[in-house]
Order: sequence, then structure tokens, then C-alpha cells
Amino acid sequence: MSVATARLTGSPADYAALVRVPNVFTAPPDVLAGAALAVAAGATGGPASGTLADVAAAAVASTFVYAAGTALNDYFDAPRDAVERPERPIPSGRVERSTAFGLGMASLAAGVLVALLAGVAAAVVAGLLVAVVLSYDGALKDGSAGPPTMGAARGLNVALGAAAVGVPGAASEFGAAGATPAVAGLPAPLVAAPVAVALYIAGVTAMAETETVGGDRRLVAVAATGAALAATAALLVAVAAGAPAARTGLAALLAAAFLVAVGRPLRRAYADPVPGTVGPAVGSCVLGLVVLDAAFAATAGVGWALVTLGFLVPAVGLSRVFDVT
Repeated sequence: MSVATARLTGSPADYAALVRVPNVFTAPPDVLAGAALAVAAGATGGPASGTLADVAAAAVASTFVYAAGTALNDYFDAPRDAVERPERPIPSGRVERSTAFGLGMASLAAGVLVALLAGVAAAVVAGLLVAVVLSYDGALKDGSAGPPTMGAARGLNVALGAAAVGVPGAASEFGAAGATPAVAGLPAPLVAAPVAVALYIAGVTAMAETETVGGDRRLVAVAATGAALAATAALLVAVAAGAPAARTGLAALLAAAFLVAVGRPLRRAYADPVPGTVGPAVGSCVLGLVVLDAAFAATAGVGWALVTLGFLVPAVGLSRVFDVT
């Protein structure tokens, strides 16, 4: 089977369902968060500079890779979906399985090529992201390595944004050189944010594994713990970067909004872990990632936070039409 043999069938809505189009809009916010933190930590780029084009390229690259990952996920899951999710595009016959494979592979290639427009470093990170996506979809998602692998993909997405801007030294633009704590020679915010996002998504992925059959409330608790830690990290990153009080306050406000958005569905899922509560909790956690990303981006300023948060509008709007999970 090859990309060249893929034959397009189905409507645009069928392909939107295949790639879970609401989720695609949660990928660029990861990139924006990483780029914003690189700027906050001392990179020379910013919204008013040529770096904006690099960030845009990285954001577009992330959408290609995310869409590819969801298409390939359905390709590999087709036999299972025929039983558990017969309404999905492939088992329902609306999209051919070979077409999903071809589009997925083409989108992965497009993601790396577009990332190259943002520089070699961004292309390297995109290549690593592609490798993780293929590993997850093709081999790891059904085992214990599945959740951390999915988390790693999201963490790399944040790193993609930082790579597009350029990773600075440990000095912060908000303080004297060396004021920002460093981890392995990198500014602490550029390490903490990808790790926090990765841990959060790993927890959500673990919870999602039981969404079609009913869940284990311990997995819901894991997801909730990851959310709490990630929100705390967003605030601590602003403090560690020496952000002005207004930016730190905005980060705290957005982190709190994130906890409210995901806390309610998680609480319902914990109280009664059945498909009817776990599935919506997973969806809320996926969409809520945009708010978490905005909290991290607030460290660099209101503009970064608002642009990041803006992706919540199409994500939530489309989630009323297309499945998130």
C-alpha cells in the first residue's frame, strides 16, 4: 500500500470526522505556548518580528502531524472500531482504509517539510514527533507505554514551538542574566512546560483507554492529578521566568479556568465511571489543553495568551458537530 494508491472517497465531513477536526485546533496552541516561553526566557523573536512566520510554520506543521496521527490511528484501529465504534468513517465505509493510510503518511511528510520553513531545529523536532506518532499508532498504544508515548507527542509539540523561535540560554528577559533557573543548560520554563503537558496528556490517555466500556476511577484520579500538577506548573513557570505581576496573575487566572473546565467532568466521571461520563471527561480534557497552553503563554504577555486561547473557539464549536474522542 502506498500514498500513490490512496483513492479519495467520502465527503469533506467524513474526512473531518476521520481526523477529529476539533482536536486539530488543539495542536497549534501547544506550539504557541512553547514559542511564547522561549521568548519569555530570552529568545530575541516575538510577535512583531520575523519569528512570527516561523511560529506560524511550526503551528501549521503541528496540525499536519496531528491530523496524520488521528487518521493513522483509525487505520490501525479499523478492526476494533468495526465492533466498538462502527459509526467511525472507516468501518462505516465512508472512507476507505487505504485512503486513511495514504492521507496520514502524506500529512506526516507535509508536517516535517512545513516545519523546515521554521528552521532545521524545528524540522528535527517535527521528525521526532512523527516518529513518536508512528510508534504510538502502530505499536505502543495498546500497552502500558501508550499513555506516556501520547504524552511525549504533546510535549514535543510544545518543544516544536520553542525550536521555531530558537532556544535561548538560561537568562530571562525579565531579570538579570542567569536569573531564570536552568535545567540541563536550558531555561527551566522550556523544560517544565513540555513535561507538564506530557504528564497531563499521559493521564488523560490512560483514562481514555476505558471510555467505551466504563472506567476505573483510579484512572480518572490520575488524570485529575495530572491536571492539577499542570496548572500548578503554569503558575510556577511564570514565577520562575520572573514575569511581571500582571502576566503572573493572568497565568494564574487561566490555570484556574483550566481546572474549572476539566474539574467538573472529571468529578462526574470519578463519581460514576461509565462510558457516558468518562467519554465527555476525556473530550473536556483534550479541549481544556488549549486553556492550559494559554496559561503557559501568558508568561510572555497578554497577546500570546489571547492568540493561544483563540483556538478554543473553533475547537469547541466543531466539537458540537464532530467527535473529540
